[in-house]
Amino acid sequence: MPHITLPEGLPGIRGPMAFRPETAKPLNELVDVLLRGPHILTRGERELIATFVSAQNDCLYCQTIHGAIAAHHLYGDEALVVKVKSNPEQAPISEKLKALLVIAGKTATSGKAVTERDIALARERGATDLEIHDTVLIAAVFSMCNRYVDGLGTWAPEDSDFYRRRAAMIAAQGYAASSLQGNEK
Repeated sequence: MPHITLPEGLPGIRGPMAFRPETAKPLNELVDVLLRGPHILTRGERELIATFVSAQNDCLYCQTIHGAIAAHHLYGDEALVVKVKSNPEQAPISEKLKALLVIAGKTATSGKAVTERDIALARERGATDLEIHDTVLIAAVFSMCNRYVDGLGTWAPEDSDFYRRRAAMIAAQGYAASSLQGNEK
């Protein structure tokens, strides 16, 4: 049960965003830029970063919805998402993405945990300054969102099909447009 009265039927971050739409708008716009805008990293890779950070932060709703969106962009490969969340070093992803996930995971813990060696390794594996910058920003934004969701005690559906349906909608319409969709459980 949420710690404050939130609109009925809206799980995870959607309830707090409906409660305070004037703050939802800039958050959704930022997430759209980071996860959907033109980039060197694919949408699937950027969603994997958001998923990994959310799993590190133990935020069930965020890791599940962003994992579903990542899988959607990765041709339905839900097993890959599970591997990245549990053991990215053993996941069949690029060495560059593995290095970026190290940076993302450390950022989720503390920005000061990221070391020069982490950055050098990412660069050695082909990461650009833009990719490093956006990895840190994705990790920071999702750490904030994870705390927003869990700090208000929001709920998360247990039905995997719910997340798959939302993932398809968000992949097609973006975060800002999808946040305007009606209530559903």
